[in-house]
Amino acid sequence: MTQERNARSRNAVSRRMIKAIAIFMTASVGMAQVSPAQIPPAHVVSHGEGVVSARPDQVRIQIGVTTQAPTANEAGQQNAKQSAAVIAELKQQLGNAAEFQTMNYSLYPTYRTQRDGSKPTIAGYQANNTVEVKLNDVALAGKTVDFATKSGANQIQGVNFSMRDEQKLRVEALAKAATQARANVQALASAVGLRVHRIVKVEDGEPVRVIPMRMEMMKAQDAAQTPVEPGEIQVRATVTITAEVTP
Repeated sequence: MTQERNARSRNAVSRRMIKAIAIFMTASVGMAQVSPAQIPPAHVVSHGEGVVSARPDQVRIQIGVTTQAPTANEAGQQNAKQSAAVIAELKQQLGNAAEFQTMNYSLYPTYRTQRDGSKPTIAGYQANNTVEVKLNDVALAGKTVDFATKSGANQIQGVNFSMRDEQKLRVEALAKAATQARANVQALASAVGLRVHRIVKVEDGEPVRVIPMRMEMMKAQDAAQTPVEPGEIQVRATVTITAEVTP
């Protein structure tokens, strides 16, 4: 009986040892699962902005003729005659330097308000014809305005400067923004004692904007030509870089 009790005691001790070993191995596996090698790497995110400015090389001018007459037919005929004279003069003066496109034509009644509060009555008709002139020589903008007004145009609705190849400016602005963003990432990592291991993401943070910096159009009292100052076109771009950093 003593031998049997000793045998059972030894078996119990063995089972406890096996259980303890199993618990130890499980804990070891758990520790291995959260080892430093498997901790997600640290990242640094930074932004950069690039700005490129250039003188515009294209201008679009919207020139309008507005006429009024007692009847719609008269208003339309007067407008057609006056608009044709304006376009003919511009084509003669500018030649192949200009491109023309009709932007708007309208003919509508004008009303007279009655003092007694009764229903307004038609006082006449108004016709409008607006043509856009595109020039690749911005120095002709002032002359074009003068040619138009002297030949019968009575509306200058807009003088808009732009670039024929805005994509080139966008590429330059994006390159500047990316360079600045990368430099910012390097500076941030270095400031906290880390180094950039690799760049994991590059993205432009917002649409590139083309902004006319300044446009002035004024009629000097004693000037022979309307002065038009185009200013500069400014292209902005932003870039965000995410980089993985290590000690």
